[in-house]
Amino acid sequence: MKYQCVVSLLKRLLHFCVVVCFLAFSCQANGMRVALSNFSSSSGWQSWAQREEVLPRCYVDQTQFRSAPNALAISGNSNAAEYGGWSYRLQNIQAGKFYRLTAYYRTQWVQHEQLQVVARLDWRDVKDERVQQPDYAYSVDPVGDWKRLTLLVPAPEKATQAKLELALGWSPQGTVWWDDISFEEVPAPKERIVRIGSVGLRPRDTGGKEGSVNAFLKALDQVALDRPDVVCLGEGITVVGNGQSYVSLAEPIPGPTTDKLGDKARQHSMYIAAGLYEREGAAVYNTAVLIDRQGKVVGKYRKVYLPREEIEGGLTPGMAYPVFETDFGKIGMMICWDLQYVDPARALAAQGAEMILMPIWGGNYTLMRARALENHVFLVSAGYDIETAIIDPNGETLHATKESGVIKTVPVNLSQRFLDPWLGDMRARFHKEIRWDVPIAGLVK
Repeated sequence: MKYQCVVSLLKRLLHFCVVVCFLAFSCQANGMRVALSNFSSSSGWQSWAQREEVLPRCYVDQTQFRSAPNALAISGNSNAAEYGGWSYRLQNIQAGKFYRLTAYYRTQWVQHEQLQVVARLDWRDVKDERVQQPDYAYSVDPVGDWKRLTLLVPAPEKATQAKLELALGWSPQGTVWWDDISFEEVPAPKERIVRIGSVGLRPRDTGGKEGSVNAFLKALDQVALDRPDVVCLGEGITVVGNGQSYVSLAEPIPGPTTDKLGDKARQHSMYIAAGLYEREGAAVYNTAVLIDRQGKVVGKYRKVYLPREEIEGGLTPGMAYPVFETDFGKIGMMICWDLQYVDPARALAAQGAEMILMPIWGGNYTLMRARALENHVFLVSAGYDIETAIIDPNGETLHATKESGVIKTVPVNLSQRFLDPWLGDMRARFHKEIRWDVPIAGLVK
């Protein structure tokens, strides 16, 4: 009995220390910070829904939490139409200041978290009227058994408060738990200026593979004078200009051509993306490689969509849309015929790619702009029978040419937000509203 009393006392003392630390951590002298991890009935949280009949079950769960003593829970309550959850008023917002929202969640029987689990900031003025479209947290990282949602945004003009809304939508059997929620003022993030090197080049009558590759190596020396961070070269640089077959010039990766590209990347301290034909066993792929500033192959993408001509030429399609981390941000790669279809760019953007590099032989320039616009990414192409271009997330052309031998470097800011005056930040809305969950009739899974 004495042992149990001692254990109980220690637990109470530990809880007291947690609360004291929590309160101390919540009140910073420099800037606003609200930390929310004790969800008592008087903690300021309210349940909400657009209509009473779609209100999910909202309760404080003392058995499921990330840190003591409880967590906010939202249950679908067997209602297929449910949509709503918990809300909390954040006061003393200063327009123009940057704020970071962090929230941890875990789910049970929620089938499509990207769509059905929502954390957003609804910005309000002194009259409690909306001053800008809400900002959605869409960056997700696993942390043990929980996942962390984060959002870093500036408070819009006239904002004095924000309504933090945590929701579960259209998940009748699902439950989501929220814990360790914080909202704090932070310094404005630094601009992420990336210098993109554009190489418009189509070698002709090179006499063979070596001549074709050497033409691009010389172009890399030329564009390097403008100190680019990343350069995109064309599709199949070992084949263009000499007319030989894909299979005859295929090579392993890493291999002789990536070694030469790596020497240039290391010499000029820049990333290089280029199209090659890769052999692995009996398979030959149309591949884009990514080489880092140290000259190492850090990624490759095998073209998923093969046109009839490449199938007849003996190529094998790729089966994945990888995204790669660089020292300036996340990038993805596409190749030529991928442009004709919505899913390559969509899959890359959904995985966090901020820029897509695309070696391309020829195609439709309108689709190129559309892929940048609909997925809200920078798209960089290097073409032969189509524009070599740099396109921003609004679908606007920053540079484009169909001439061979034109080299240009364009700086872009990857931290720039592209806000639609009526719709808000479309990058965030893309992530939170896209319907991956709806099957397409007639397709075999």
